[in-house]
Amino acid sequence: MNKLSKEEFEYILALRHSPNVQNKIKKAKIGIAGLGGLGSNVAISLARIGIGKLLLVDFDVVDLSNLNRQQYFIKHIGMKKTCALKDIINNCNPFVDIETKNIFIDENNIEEIFKDVDIIVEAFDNPKSKAILANTILSKMPEKKLISSSGVAGYFSSNSIVTKKIKDNFYIVGDNTSQSKPGCGLMAPRVGIAAYHQANMVLRLILGKEKA
Repeated sequence: MNKLSKEEFEYILALRHSPNVQNKIKKAKIGIAGLGGLGSNVAISLARIGIGKLLLVDFDVVDLSNLNRQQYFIKHIGMKKTCALKDIINNCNPFVDIETKNIFIDENNIEEIFKDVDIIVEAFDNPKSKAILANTILSKMPEKKLISSSGVAGYFSSNSIVTKKIKDNFYIVGDNTSQSKPGCGLMAPRVGIAAYHQANMVLRLILGKEKA
């Protein structure tokens, strides 16, 4: 295996992104709530651009049904998603500061979990969990930026996935309509498109671009 130093890795990223941009990226702290199809893709995308810190939060384990859209492999089945995703990230950028929390997120622990991050990515499948996280962040942590999702299921047009700014600290990605149902479930292409919208909005906010 080729040995790569942190300095070499950051030098290459700075050449690609410019030193000014890369300096902002490596100082950012991002929290990801849910490590399924959206969250696992967002985390890897941010790791590849050299994000400074990732807080990965999920209580679940990888199972066979996850492999149709989530960034895990057969060898990860049965592992906690936090551990599996950390393993994957370490293979593409071992220099990201990764913190993991194996915990179910609810209204009683959201403030404590995400108190030290700059931007929070909501990546849940469950509508109730989405609402609880959004309501808590918006009402109790208004200084945080939140990027949520709504309507990413199926195989509808890629162009229907959009990023919308709802208010100063709140963005939603998706078509706000499509829901998972028999014959039209969550599938890798569209979920991936939405995840990269979320990751790109994270990057835009890091760089001071608040327009969706």
